[in-house]
Amino acid sequence: MDLKVVQVIVSVCVILICSGLLMSQGFMYWESNFGPITLANITTQNGVSEGESEVTLFTSGDAEISADNTDAARLTGPGGDSLYTEYKLKFDGNGINKTGGSIVSYTSYDSFLITPAYVTHIPDDNDVKVTLSVKASNYTGQLANAGTYTAAQTLTVHWVGP
Repeated sequence: MDLKVVQVIVSVCVILICSGLLMSQGFMYWESNFGPITLANITTQNGVSEGESEVTLFTSGDAEISADNTDAARLTGPGGDSLYTEYKLKFDGNGINKTGGSIVSYTSYDSFLITPAYVTHIPDDNDVKVTLSVKASNYTGQLANAGTYTAAQTLTVHWVGP
């Protein structure tokens, strides 16, 4: 069996949707976009590579975060070959005593955050660190082509309210 080296790069875009926010005294904004996530090369058929990027969401109310579930979020490389692509979301707060929410376990790109992740705001704690993780691997019994694989995951945050 020939070993192939697969290089993986994921870029992440964040979108802020603030319906109803302008009429209240509330606020919600991202500190910045997530940085690119560059994963270690996958050099074996059973190899797995993981990486993450973190950004702060500032909010004075509850919010929901959803994701793009299109093929753009799947790691695709030479000749249209693809890797099994999963995403995970976690927060530095749990929504009980610090603004945040529940961890969303690794989920396939095409079903990640179909049910949005709920961020519960705790008064006087107006920020939450949001960490997006990606995991790449070969599909069972397959070996991906060598080359660079890229994906673009878009997270959208919706204002829910105070």
